[in-house]
Amino acid sequence: MTGPTVSRVRRQLPSSPWLFAAPGLLIIGAFILYPFVSTLVNAFTDRRTLIPGDFVGLANFRELLHDDMFWIGLRNSTLYVLGVVPALVVLPLLLALLVQKNIPGITFFRSAFYTPVVASIVVVGLIWVWLLDERGLVNSLLEAVGVGRVGFLSDQWLLLLSAMAVTVWKGLGYYMIIYLAALANVPRELHEAAAVDGAGAVRRFLTVTVPAVRSTMVLVGALSSVAAFKVFSEVYLMAGPSGGPAGEDTTLVMLVQRTGTGLTGRVGYASAISVVVFVVTVALMLLVLRADRKDAS
Repeated sequence: MTGPTVSRVRRQLPSSPWLFAAPGLLIIGAFILYPFVSTLVNAFTDRRTLIPGDFVGLANFRELLHDDMFWIGLRNSTLYVLGVVPALVVLPLLLALLVQKNIPGITFFRSAFYTPVVASIVVVGLIWVWLLDERGLVNSLLEAVGVGRVGFLSDQWLLLLSAMAVTVWKGLGYYMIIYLAALANVPRELHEAAAVDGAGAVRRFLTVTVPAVRSTMVLVGALSSVAAFKVFSEVYLMAGPSGGPAGEDTTLVMLVQRTGTGLTGRVGYASAISVVVFVVTVALMLLVLRADRKDAS
């Protein structure tokens, strides 16, 4: 098509690019921008489920400082990040190295490791609840070998650790795929040169593989940090709506759901908690990226 013809078409359809972008922009506006702005506005009001509410300034945030459940949720969400993120940064990389080799039957193991990723979190949670229940398979095996039954779902800390284990188990395959893509771009010549210099497998891993996939490790760390701090389903399914014994396993997102839902839900207060979750997750990403820049410089 010649230049004058293209110009004539553009003059006739000046809004055509926006017509193509309109569906995506509508979806983003309706399901991302509007809820985000609405949450920010509600955080400064005393709105309830059926009551619009009035502007109260920073009252909701001041109340957070004196809310014991908020501090319990913040503690558990922070512990979740500290417990889950290191495992999801290191273990998928080791798993990717294991399944990277082209040996007979490796495709089956790749599919098996990825299966938990596509499984419903509800199904996964129920399976692990059945396994870790007082009369579940794990406790039956422990009792058979003389260890005795363990309160995986009744002890405050064991329940939180069990939920962390489920999160790690379900996320291994997802981050393994990311690492596999990164490892495919690592030149084999680097490993061969290191092997010629006498470097063993561990030394090649530390001096060749890790530096080559460092940016991917940062990406995995950022993604897993945000996901871990916003954890809901695993703890909710294993601890129940009450958040475990005396609510001691409640996370911040569980507190948002519990506070802001129902006919008498405190939407304004739940929105204030949501704003705190948003600020902390953004701060986590910035810290990870800043640490990456320091290491690179």
